[in-house]
Amino acid sequence: MGALQTSPLYYPFAALVGQEELKLALLLNAVNPRIGGVVICGEKGTAKSTAVRSLAALLPEIDCAAGCVFLLAPQEAESASLCGICAICRMCSRTGRTGQTVQRPAQVITLPLNATEDRVVGGVDFDRTIRQGCPVIQPGLLARAHQSLLYVDEVNLLDDHLVDLILAAASSGTNRIEREGLSFAHPTRFILVGTMNPEEGALRPQLLDRFGLCVDVRAEADREARVLMMERREAFDTDPAGR
Repeated sequence: MGALQTSPLYYPFAALVGQEELKLALLLNAVNPRIGGVVICGEKGTAKSTAVRSLAALLPEIDCAAGCVFLLAPQEAESASLCGICAICRMCSRTGRTGQTVQRPAQVITLPLNATEDRVVGGVDFDRTIRQGCPVIQPGLLARAHQSLLYVDEVNLLDDHLVDLILAAASSGTNRIEREGLSFAHPTRFILVGTMNPEEGALRPQLLDRFGLCVDVRAEADREARVLMMERREAFDTDPAGR
């Protein structure tokens, strides 16, 4: 077994100053993603994004079936092969039973505000479909976030329809692609984190209620704490690896 890639250097979670409720909410979701995710409300400069990305370094490496573009765990890949899902996917030549297992670091998959439904959910790879003469699945961001963390920055500015799709996938653990007469489903187990600045608009109550936790954060007011934050940040920027 081997790692597919090295983990990026994120600001250390333990170096965050203050924001105890924010850190607790993130850790609770890391321990049990079935909590349903967390939405973090706060103005700019409250370390929302930094805290989310820092969490990724604490997550254990994930096991993936070698060659699987949907990052299925070995047991998921075997089940997919037995159910004929691999035959529909056609994105790799693995069989589900004989493929090796590789390890990769958990990732923070960021969903951009301009994302389309096909980019989020997945769709048909038209170039490969034309070349191969049959429909070929193109994985979306939900597939890339499987076994990792999906980060939706400015979730209150995202199209409500996309938020609905993401929350549905997070709660069911399955993402379904229905495109061009093709029906395909794959596992989507991820930690869901959304951040928002309430000054830029509110999140619909119906959507807010579907997140497991909601945390309000404010800028640190203590002078000594703010100095400590700046010192730690400067030390990290100077030597991220801490050598």
